[in-house]
Amino acid sequence: MFRKKGKESKLSYMGHILTENRHGLVVDARLTQATGYAEREAATSMLESVPGNHAITLGADRGYDTQDFVEACRSLAVTPHVAQNTSKRSSRIDGRTTRHTGYAVSQRRRKRVEEVFGWMKTVGLLRKVRHRGRDKVDWVFTFTAAVYNLVRLRSLVFAPT
Repeated sequence: MFRKKGKESKLSYMGHILTENRHGLVVDARLTQATGYAEREAATSMLESVPGNHAITLGADRGYDTQDFVEACRSLAVTPHVAQNTSKRSSRIDGRTTRHTGYAVSQRRRKRVEEVFGWMKTVGLLRKVRHRGRDKVDWVFTFTAAVYNLVRLRSLVFAPT
């Protein structure tokens, strides 16, 4: 069950994507039952499934600035470039992360995820899902992410020089 502020609880799903920063392509897409922890759990499982042993940085908003998520990222050898949540408590992201110029770059580029969700809602027709059941909604979400990649690849390959 998921509840927005001041509204009743509704049974719903949350879509999660993992993108790469250079070209904005979707690397992984997952659908979960909406809970208070689904975003961080999905992000951790997506990071675990990234192949290879190269350096990975993760740009995320301040909802991911929790001790358990930052520790999980560091245990997976992922540098968490998470926006600092300093409004009500101290941030779990310290100076060893924020002092690098790559942190500022990740904070600017993390907004590409929002571009993907905006495209999925408007062009991909996911503003109001027309299917019921987790399997069907998961299939539609993954298919829409794949179509986004195809459209994005078209823009990258045929970009004016």
